[in-house]
Amino acid sequence: MFYRLAGFAAAFFLFALPAHAVDGITPNQILIGQTITLQGGKNDYGMAVLSGVQAYLQSVNKRGGVFGRNITLKTLDDDNKPAQAEANARQLVGADKVFVLFGSIEGGPSTAVMKVAVETGVPFFGPMAGSPGFRRPHQPLVFPVRAEHREEFRALLDYAKKTGMTRVAFVRSDSDTGLQHLENMKLLCKELGMTLVAELPFKSDISDAQIGEMAQRLGSTNAQVVINHGSTGMYEKLIRQSQAMGLKVVFSGVNSGSAQLVKHLGEASRGMVFSQVMPSPWERKSAIAREYQEVFAREKPGQEFSYGSLEGYVTAKALVMALRLAGDKPTRESFVRGLEGSSVLDLAEGLRASYKPNDHTGMTTVDLAIITRDLKFRH
Repeated sequence: MFYRLAGFAAAFFLFALPAHAVDGITPNQILIGQTITLQGGKNDYGMAVLSGVQAYLQSVNKRGGVFGRNITLKTLDDDNKPAQAEANARQLVGADKVFVLFGSIEGGPSTAVMKVAVETGVPFFGPMAGSPGFRRPHQPLVFPVRAEHREEFRALLDYAKKTGMTRVAFVRSDSDTGLQHLENMKLLCKELGMTLVAELPFKSDISDAQIGEMAQRLGSTNAQVVINHGSTGMYEKLIRQSQAMGLKVVFSGVNSGSAQLVKHLGEASRGMVFSQVMPSPWERKSAIAREYQEVFAREKPGQEFSYGSLEGYVTAKALVMALRLAGDKPTRESFVRGLEGSSVLDLAEGLRASYKPNDHTGMTTVDLAIITRDLKFRH
C-alpha cells in the first residue's frame, strides 16, 4: 500500500510541475546569481556595493517581491580573480541554476562572467565595471547599467586639459581588459590633443619595489596627470611613493573604490579629482540619492553612505525593473525581450538606462568630484 501511495504522490508531483520549468524561478522565488570581489570582506568597495544591493532587494521583498516572488541573491566571492569568477559563474548557472547572472564589480572578473553568460545563454545583468567589451562588440545577453570607463577617462582628460595639463600617464591592469582601456586612452588623448607619455601596466601581485619603479618612471617622463584603471590598493601605494619622492604630478581616479581610496589616503588625497558614475550619495540634491538614503538607513542601520552602496542600490533597482518587464511568467527570453522592448529604464528623475536591440548602452552619466580640504567629495 505504501509503495502505491508513494508512486501516486510522485506521479502527482510530476504532473503538477510546469511543462517547461525555468531555472531559478519557482512560485515563490527568483534566484539571482552574483559573483563579486569581496576578498573575504577585505575589499571595502565590494562590501559597500553588496550592502547597497542587499538594501534595495530587502526593501522590495518586504513589499511582496516581484509578482509575489521574493528575490533571493546567491553571492560568491571571486577574490578579484578572473578564473575564480568564471568558476563561480559556472557553478551558479550549472549547479545552483540561477535565473540570471548579476552584479560583479571588477573588469577582469566581470569579463570572465560575460564569457560564461555567452556560452550558456544566461543573461548577465548589471556588471558594475567599466569594461568596453560589455558594449563593443554588441553582446546580446549583457546589460550594463553604469557608464563605461571610456566616458570617465574622457571627462578626466578634458578637465586636465582645461587646467593646463597635456602630458598623461595611464595606470592599467596587465590584462586584455587593460589593453582595451589603453586603446581608448590613446584615442582620447589624440582626440583632445594630449600626449600619453607613460602607460604603466601592473599585475595583481605587484611588489612594493615594482611600484617604486613605476613612480620613478612617472618622474622621468615628466607626466603631469595620472589616470588609473583598477586596484585602488596598488594606486594608493603609487600615490604615496610618488609624493614621498616629491613628484609634481596630479593623480586623478575613476569612480571604483574612490571613497575607500580617499579614506585610506587621508590628507594625501586633497585636491584629487575623481570621475563618478553616480550622483553624490551624501547630498540630497538628486531624487535617487534621497530615495537611497531613506532606504539604506532603514535597511542597513549604522552603515555609512558611499558611492559603492549607491551604485549597488541603483543596479539592484534596475534589476528589479527588468524582472518586472519579464512578466509574471518570466523566462530568460522574456527578460531580454522586456528590456529591449522598453527602450529606457527610468530609475529616478534625471537617471535613465537605455536598452535597445543591438545597443545595450545602459547609463551614460559621468560627473567629476574634487576632494576638499576637509576630505569631502564636492561635485
